[in-house]
Amino acid sequence: MSDGRERQVIDTFLALTDTLVHDFDALDTLTMLTERCVDLLDVHAAGVILADGQGGLSVAATSSERARLLEVFAVAIDAGPCLDCLQTGAPVYSEDLRSPGARERWPRYAQGAEDAGFRATHALPMRLRDEVIGVLTLLHTDRHTLSDADARLGQALADAATIGLLHERAVRRAETVQEQLQSALNSRVVIEQAKGVVAGTADIDPEDAFARLRHHARGRGIRLTDLARGVVERTIDVTTIGRVEH
Repeated sequence: MSDGRERQVIDTFLALTDTLVHDFDALDTLTMLTERCVDLLDVHAAGVILADGQGGLSVAATSSERARLLEVFAVAIDAGPCLDCLQTGAPVYSEDLRSPGARERWPRYAQGAEDAGFRATHALPMRLRDEVIGVLTLLHTDRHTLSDADARLGQALADAATIGLLHERAVRRAETVQEQLQSALNSRVVIEQAKGVVAGTADIDPEDAFARLRHHARGRGIRLTDLARGVVERTIDVTTIGRVEH
């Protein structure tokens, strides 16, 4: 491997896994993946199809418009090496889509690929353990056998992209949980303040004040936090929050 190609391989792996950068964009990263596959592997185009976890599929990125049209077509007809790869989680190689076997196995896809100018399709799973999140499709305009070295590098790139996407998902999930926790804490502060206002106005203890707030919120179908904020900000007349009958 030349120094230039080795440097490009390293840069690609770093870009695929560095999801903590402030401006990380998953789809832009996947587009870069498809373009680097064309540069690093002996293929003419590449694409990425992702699963949404609910049975839906979408074309996330491609290196060319022709590749995009073929990937969209594959998703629409639910057939082709890429769809088989998604379903099985194993690589699917088709060296010649004009062969009788390929035309029998994927008749519509084989014709669609030929119409788009592609003759060979190699599909590599984007998988971590048992979770298959998508497929990396490598396309060639001629009859083509993917070398062992290119197959290993292509799978390694797909694995790196998978790890990057799942890590980014985990980061977003963690951020969401943190935001929810902070929101809960903020709400708790407002509610405690409202309890103090109600308790001071009605000359009752905080526990009874909280019971009145909950009863009032439920009776009017409003969120307790919104009621508490209204009490604190004096947009709600605290005297309307009556005592709870037991």
